[in-house]
Amino acid sequence: MNRKVLASSVAAAIVALSIVPPAVKLDEGFLPPNDMSIPVNSLEAKGITEKQFNDVLDQIQALYGPVVEALDGTLVIKRHWENSLVNAYAERIGSFYIIHMYGGLARHESVTQDGMALVACHELGHHIGGAPKRWENDWASIEGQSDYFANLKCLRRVFASSGAASFTRLAGQEDLARAACQKSHSQQADQDICVRASMAGMSVTTLMQIRRNETVRPRFDTPDTSAVSETFYSHPTTQCRLDTYFAGSLCARPAGDGLSDKDPAPGTCTQSGGYRVGLRPRCWYKPPAGEPDNLAEVASRPARKASELVSILNQANPWKGF
Repeated sequence: MNRKVLASSVAAAIVALSIVPPAVKLDEGFLPPNDMSIPVNSLEAKGITEKQFNDVLDQIQALYGPVVEALDGTLVIKRHWENSLVNAYAERIGSFYIIHMYGGLARHESVTQDGMALVACHELGHHIGGAPKRWENDWASIEGQSDYFANLKCLRRVFASSGAASFTRLAGQEDLARAACQKSHSQQADQDICVRASMAGMSVTTLMQIRRNETVRPRFDTPDTSAVSETFYSHPTTQCRLDTYFAGSLCARPAGDGLSDKDPAPGTCTQSGGYRVGLRPRCWYKPPAGEPDNLAEVASRPARKASELVSILNQANPWKGF
């Protein structure tokens, strides 16, 4: 091959690469890598149906397709219903904001439509969930932040839409969630969405408990009292993830308040912003320098029975020590 032809070939390859950028897929999915598998028509397929799966993803596409378009991107939801994988992933290819949703996850017995909506919101959160990111100038929000975004922003929009009214949802522990949601939100509609989003978190963390072979079920009244010395970028513990979903649901910041890719404070609940409830849990999040770290309250939080917590919620200053 002569120099002219070689130069022409190299130039063409460079142009092609610039037109179709390489895919950047996250190393971890919604769940850590696992060998769980639930094929179509399996006896273990006790979750949601293919129609219910598609109904959820139709809502996500309708609500967030325009949001991503406003960012000069295109939201692509890959619906792998036939795939038995019990997981979900986010991927970025140029301006394509891609989320991969798998039928194996939808077929798990603990997954409701509300839970599936939370998973889709989490994967979307990797794309538009704001800081903290994996690395400076990276496109992907970290796992804990994507969890927080799911309930803080995304599920509020989804559950406020008429298309989500008939979604299946989990029952149990609503009383505890409602007691907290009533204290945090003044409007009935916001309280109802808060409870529903909290229960969606319970749906998916039940799956996490099963996947990790844990004997203790996550609860709203037994928060993870650990405090990281620096922000944890991978998957938090099962209880910590439930705490994050619950915090996102309880945060009274309007869903329309924008997030920042550089600063974790805008659009979220922070102590410096005057909030005591709805803060990112310290079990995965270390506030930046200058932001109160709430360590004293984290260290003093005992696990509480539901009746004890409801009693605290009825006090004049219910969130002290929670």
